Amino acid sequence: MDAVPSARLSVVVPVYNERLTLLEILHRIQAVTIPKEIVIVDDGSTDGTADILAARNFKVPVKVIRHPQNAGKGAAIRTAIASATSDLALIQDADLEYDPADYPALLKPFDRPGVTVVFGSRSFSSHSAYSFWFVMGNKAVTLWTNLLFNSYISDMETCYKLMPLETWRSLGLTANRFDIEPEITAKLLRAGHRVYEVPISYVARGRDEGKKLTWRDGVAALVVLTRVRLLG
Repeated sequence: MDAVPSARLSVVVPVYNERLTLLEILHRIQAVTIPKEIVIVDDGSTDGTADILAARNFKVPVKVIRHPQNAGKGAAIRTAIASATSDLALIQDADLEYDPADYPALLKPFDRPGVTVVFGSRSFSSHSAYSFWFVMGNKAVTLWTNLLFNSYISDMETCYKLMPLETWRSLGLTANRFDIEPEITAKLLRAGHRVYEVPISYVARGRDEGKKLTWRDGVAALVVLTRVRLLG
């Protein structure tokens, strides 16, 4: 197996009512044998998540931060980024849609000169997609991103966005909810970063399993992308 860079990684885990999958995702993160810390933000969960985290024994450095009330995924990510201490930082949802086993592949491009940002790109094959309209919505917001910024990325909304911590902090993120994803991408492209993409595995969950994104989030993404392109 190829070696991965030695830079330490902050795995940012925003959590809101994910008690059914939380222990498994934490196990998978810890099983990846790369130097890392885990920064968990419990975003006002009411399902016992706080108790699970309090009882968990961790084998790697961990920070657990709790929002007293639900403030949204974007707010949780911003809190975690402010508290992270590693060279690189990556977002990890707690719902098992994304597999931490892909971390080495995401880190590998940083061996190349000039790589500053890596996205994990989902293929949306039939066995992994949530629905036709979910995939079409993702393709629509990605197309709009490419048109606005004269770019050619394949998956704007991917959770797996990996970059140096200083780059994260340079973006001046303000979004509180799911609009954090288009804000991150738009501000990276506006700042002149070229996004390096690598294929990742993905298994979408359904509404009955806790899927939270709706068509309204797609519309909000279009608005955020346009605003950042025009106003910065």
